[in-house]
Amino acid sequence: MLAPHPFDLVEGDADDGLAALEAIRQHRPQVVFLDVQMPGLSGFDVVQALPADNPPLIVFVTAFDEYALAAFEANAVAYLLKPVAEGRLKAVVSRVEQLVGSGAPNPEALRAIASAKPQPLHHVLAIQRDGYALIPLNEVCYFQVEDGVTHVKTVTGSHRTHYAIGDLEARLPSPAFIRAHRSTIVNLDKVATISPLFKGALMLKMKDAQGSEVQVSERQARHVREILQL
Repeated sequence: MLAPHPFDLVEGDADDGLAALEAIRQHRPQVVFLDVQMPGLSGFDVVQALPADNPPLIVFVTAFDEYALAAFEANAVAYLLKPVAEGRLKAVVSRVEQLVGSGAPNPEALRAIASAKPQPLHHVLAIQRDGYALIPLNEVCYFQVEDGVTHVKTVTGSHRTHYAIGDLEARLPSPAFIRAHRSTIVNLDKVATISPLFKGALMLKMKDAQGSEVQVSERQARHVREILQL
């Protein structure tokens, strides 16, 4: 459907969210037509992970209702409602041409839209030296903020992520994942031992290779005891 329209170059397509993110990183296109529901990563996950410098213009391809679509438009993000109608595509392409000429939308506005539509996580997007990796939740021991960056700790190692700890708390399944304290979220399925501490706090020893220890605050310890029936 895009073939007749005046785009200089179409780099290709991607079968899932991770492939989309890799393609954007490699080709740095001006425009991305991005589905919302995709395997691995949602379209919102892809938007949140976009590079901050010179991000592409995002055209969401979505089945969301008219209220959500109006919110997208208010933030200068184009959209296409599925099934895509030729007349609507023509209008969006015209708008895209204007936006490309005047500069892409503010990346913070794009991320705000993505954050406003949190979806449950099934994988975690980890940042690697040469790209990205998807980590299944059942491999995660805990998340921890270090120097302002959220790291995901698995049995075998540690990886940087782009998530805010509050975003993770809202999107991770409960009660498997609990907020141990302000900077840490723990997967209770990866706890090896639990030890009581002063004033009702708890110390969790994890099942990672290092046998890491995570302290649970007094307030959160009550929640952990309820979940585990301690």
